[in-house]
Amino acid sequence: MVVAAGLTTPPLEAGLRALWPSVLPNRRLRHAALALDTGTQGLLYIVGPLLAAALASAHSPSLALAVTAALGLVGTATVASAPPSRRWRPAQPTSTDGGPGRRLTSPGLVLLFVSLTGIGFASGSMNVWSIAMAEHHDEDMLSGILPAAFSTGSFLGGLVYGRRTWTSTTTDRMITAGAAFLAGWLPLLALLGPYAAACAVIVPGAFLTVVVACAYVTTDALTAAARTSEAYAWLILSIGAGQSAGTALAGRLAEHPFASAALPAAGAAFALTVLLAARPHLGPAGRFSRAGRHRRPPRGRHEAAQNNPASL
Repeated sequence: MVVAAGLTTPPLEAGLRALWPSVLPNRRLRHAALALDTGTQGLLYIVGPLLAAALASAHSPSLALAVTAALGLVGTATVASAPPSRRWRPAQPTSTDGGPGRRLTSPGLVLLFVSLTGIGFASGSMNVWSIAMAEHHDEDMLSGILPAAFSTGSFLGGLVYGRRTWTSTTTDRMITAGAAFLAGWLPLLALLGPYAAACAVIVPGAFLTVVVACAYVTTDALTAAARTSEAYAWLILSIGAGQSAGTALAGRLAEHPFASAALPAAGAAFALTVLLAARPHLGPAGRFSRAGRHRRPPRGRHEAAQNNPASL
């Protein structure tokens, strides 16, 4: 049943990212919107579990499941029926796209997606670590408080990052944020107490938003206009695959406090290492002009964008 639910989940994240260019043609504003979009998703991981727990406690788990399904249906229908969704049309391939499949197997994209599995691994293992912390300290609320603190950091990071105009390249910001994401997990190795741990996870949560927002911008720069939605789907899949692996391994090591606390840092270290190796291949994302603007697209892509603004 759970597998069926996963297979039938609508690809809202990839679809929404593909719609942003038609809603915000200005590339600098679109970068800020991606950061806010990523950050505000953290609110779902704060409100959602609390709502489900409240419904399950006050009524029954079956009601909580039914309400979850209904909200998902309403949200999907709202997005699908919104004017930007109905107006959007995919860009047509151009002679500069390099043929079917070529752009999605470029070294830069492949390495970027591999690095994002480490980001997902860190967040997935963090969720299991929080449950282990709750059991170790005999405080059930910790299993919700720690992920909520992480998500709060993500939300705040999106607000701060989206409000500023940055003078560095997207690649530099992504690698710097990846290093800060790793550094944010290191205090957990000291086996902090519950409240110190809740404060500590806010830091990696804040930099998670920056890494993911920059990854979307980089993916857009490295992908042919006609295949951006597909590339976004692979990006999301990479993070999801990492989360699954992190959750599975953390579950096996839950009885070992140090190993459980070290897994998020291990995932972040893997992500940063791959990002550093990928840096020479992320050139197009690093050639954005100052103030966070994108590079000028190739002639063929620019002409396609004029015919279809949603393809940018």
